[in-house]
Amino acid sequence: MNPLGVRTMIAMAFPGAGIPPSTRDAGAAEIKVICTPALAPAYRELIPEFERATGHKVVIDYGTAGAIRERIQGGEAADLAISTEPVIDDLQEQGWIVPASRIEVARVGLGVQVRKAALKPDIRSADAFRNALVAAASIGYIDPASGGAAGVHVAAVIERLGIAAAMTPKTRLVGGSALLEAVASGEVEIGIAPISEIVSHPGVELAGPLPAELQDVTPLTASLVRNGGQLEAAGALLRFLTAPAAIDVIRAKGMEPGTRREQ
Repeated sequence: MNPLGVRTMIAMAFPGAGIPPSTRDAGAAEIKVICTPALAPAYRELIPEFERATGHKVVIDYGTAGAIRERIQGGEAADLAISTEPVIDDLQEQGWIVPASRIEVARVGLGVQVRKAALKPDIRSADAFRNALVAAASIGYIDPASGGAAGVHVAAVIERLGIAAAMTPKTRLVGGSALLEAVASGEVEIGIAPISEIVSHPGVELAGPLPAELQDVTPLTASLVRNGGQLEAAGALLRFLTAPAAIDVIRAKGMEPGTRREQ
């Protein structure tokens, strides 16, 4: 979405966006968000616009699903948590979140990335994907032990394809920007990651999504955290991130919008 479109959306959702900054800042809040990295490409575009329009400051920290669970359970103060559905389920059961605030913000699938302008492997079927991995000099994905949902799924897929032993010596367990840079530099031939991360990096190209029979589309769910100190402002941010025009940004970054509000 272009900046004018985002600003128009904010002006409609937040009448205070037309108030001079010096006036808005009097009630400005610092909102702390703990979020899955899959949403980073979209939120790098959306959140600065929210900050400019409202005067609030958003401090966003990205981490794996497992890390987000542990941080919230450990009592770390946060206003908004955005993670996989099972993590939010666990946190709700333990009383850490505000159930009525739950909302599915996006859905993201996994894709294969290669260095920009490199030959793209055939991954149109499970057999083709298997052959591409076996033929590759190296592959990379996030370490399952880190709690990253993508890594857990990819490891399970490789086991299912019967090539785990062959892949181990040439697998680099790294995710996020480190994986993108490794693929862009040629250090890793094939990387597997959320599509949203792949399409936003200029040094890599999306070879395609995982074959349908191997794909894992992950719902990403947001909720206010009970121990947050800025829940009203965080609620405004959550409404902004799920407003109709924000969906354009979500789609442009390789994701689909959430399909339902949860209670």
